[in-house]
Amino acid sequence: MGLLYTIIIGAICGYIADVLMRDNGFGLIVNIIIGIAGSFVGKWLYGELGIHVNVGIAWLEDIIVGATGAIVILFLVGVLRGTRRRRR
Repeated sequence: MGLLYTIIIGAICGYIADVLMRDNGFGLIVNIIIGIAGSFVGKWLYGELGIHVNVGIAWLEDIIVGATGAIVILFLVGVLRGTRRRRR
């Protein structure tokens, strides 16, 4: 739909993921980037699992898929951070 739409949806998805994953301490810009990347990851993940989100509101569907992908990204970042900390 456009760059502004992507940034707004990305920010919302990144914020939701950040809050649900216990506030990882990333700032607004990183949350937007994680949210946008999460949209791609979520779309891929939902496609691979054969799940279709259909709530009738396009932007809400985008937020659900994007937040799911962003949560997956933050989970993987947390796993990698935890692995690094244990090695020291």
